[in-house]
Amino acid sequence: MSRRPLRVASLIRSIVADAIQTRLSDPHIEPMTSVTRVEVSGDLSTARVYVSVMADDRRRRRCLAALERAAGRVRGMVARQISLRKAPQISFHLDESVRGSFATVQLIERVMSEHEPATETPGGGDGTTNGVVPDGPSGKEDT
Repeated sequence: MSRRPLRVASLIRSIVADAIQTRLSDPHIEPMTSVTRVEVSGDLSTARVYVSVMADDRRRRRCLAALERAAGRVRGMVARQISLRKAPQISFHLDESVRGSFATVQLIERVMSEHEPATETPGGGDGTTNGVVPDGPSGKEDT
């Protein structure tokens, strides 16, 4: 396979990421939407844009639908910025890999916190500091 589809995919990724963050004004496009990868066909006729959306399932689907509605405008932006005979058809797809990775990290952190040895408190483990117990209502030692 030629390196050209890889170069075109990289350019499209930059253009689409910029469009999502600064040019598309649809309120259904979540602020935490990022382009994770772009796959371009060998003949450069189609580009599959994978996005990660940090939101609940309903908002992720709504964001994907908004991106699909904007695909024509995004294709126009790509056509203006890349010299190709014909701009590729753009389709958007949810990338579950980032969400899966995030869930894995959370699971690891939870398991690690459950198996951490209890840390000792300074001063002998009785909740006081160096065995000195504060007196009086102010919490200060009487001297």
